[in-house]
Amino acid sequence: MNIEQARFNMIEQQIRPWDVLDAEVLELLHVVKRENFVPAAHKALAFADIEIPLPGGEAMLAPKIEARLLQDLALKKHESVLLVGAGTGYLAALLGHKAQKVTAVEVSPELKALAEKNLADNGVTNVTVELGNGAQGWSNGAPFDVIVVSGSLPVLPEAMLQQLKVGGRLAVIIGQAPAMKAQLITRTGEAGYDTRTLFETNVKALASAVAPSQFKF
Repeated sequence: MNIEQARFNMIEQQIRPWDVLDAEVLELLHVVKRENFVPAAHKALAFADIEIPLPGGEAMLAPKIEARLLQDLALKKHESVLLVGAGTGYLAALLGHKAQKVTAVEVSPELKALAEKNLADNGVTNVTVELGNGAQGWSNGAPFDVIVVSGSLPVLPEAMLQQLKVGGRLAVIIGQAPAMKAQLITRTGEAGYDTRTLFETNVKALASAVAPSQFKF
């Protein structure tokens, strides 16, 4: 496989058609080598338009979804980011190139170790990977300028909203299969939030996500 041709095809055939036109984001997809973050068993799928399975029932988001979230968040160099679900470290690396520092929280010890190794091997020094369940948010280091959730959540925890700075943005995919919405939520004040739906999708739930109650009263 010609790696650079495959990367070019991914960008031109999957990512641009999804309205990812930001030159900095497109350039970053050349700089951060996705194939270096894909588990060895799935290397051949590094540039495919699919979710790649990970240990512990988790998954890497499809490339076009990662790129679209990165573009719509419009990160700035001084900002602090919380990434819920470190996975293999790829999305953390992309965020790290755009922000000042990233805290990635991972519930799986195996994936935490993998993410740390991948980030170190690829020279990413401003990402910290912490072991824990961030599905309800993460108070250590809060409030954050930006929060990104790397899998879907059935419902949005109130605690996560509270961990945003005023002016901060949360990128999250909310809902249950088959109907989910990627949303960009901006905190406009102490109690005010502006929610914009970016696109509809269907992605694997975060392994540690809390299911909504099925009881009806």
